[in-house]
Amino acid sequence: MKPTAANILQELGPFPGVDNVHGVSYDGERVWFASGDRLNALDPHSGQTLRSLDLAADAGTAFDGRHLYQIAEREIHKIDPQTGRVLATLPAPGDGGDSGLAWAEGSLWVGQYRERRIHQVDPQTGAVLRTLETNRFVTGVTWIEGELWHGTWEGDQSELRRVDPRTGEVLESVEMPAGAGVSGLESDGAQRFFCGGGGSGKLRVVQRPRRSVATD
Repeated sequence: MKPTAANILQELGPFPGVDNVHGVSYDGERVWFASGDRLNALDPHSGQTLRSLDLAADAGTAFDGRHLYQIAEREIHKIDPQTGRVLATLPAPGDGGDSGLAWAEGSLWVGQYRERRIHQVDPQTGAVLRTLETNRFVTGVTWIEGELWHGTWEGDQSELRRVDPRTGEVLESVEMPAGAGVSGLESDGAQRFFCGGGGSGKLRVVQRPRRSVATD
């Protein structure tokens, strides 16, 4: 399978006071991105940061339609996006080696970076319900229309990969330009991916491949 080249639609940032972009999520209007000690809400049209929550935010971010979830070292925090209050705390399955985070089908999906795994996690208890094995480091994780995608980043090469949610088999790959690392990944629910750019301090908006609209 030959990767297709990423079509980068837009670059946002770098942002004042942000050295690294970690997890990325989308609430239907704003892109939320983790930057170490803050969770930031961004207008994806203007590129302006609308507000920030002072929270530990060093890896993946997710949104369940009402609450944000944020990896903070060995924990996953459930957060009220209006107040920034942590409502619940779950153990992270990678015990500090966790990367991406997504919400889909009533579960959290957690990337484990160096172990090349994606875990489906019960959002009430933190119990691991199942685990997918991949053959690349896992950074961001997202679901779109029944498709499971994850980011990879090894050296200065990154890809967005669509994998079979049952087996982990790679079904499609989108190759980022050299040096354009993917630290976090989120779909807008349609035809765009929001990609965290790690130490570049940027967010990149990438076109979702047209041929992947139909689900398997």
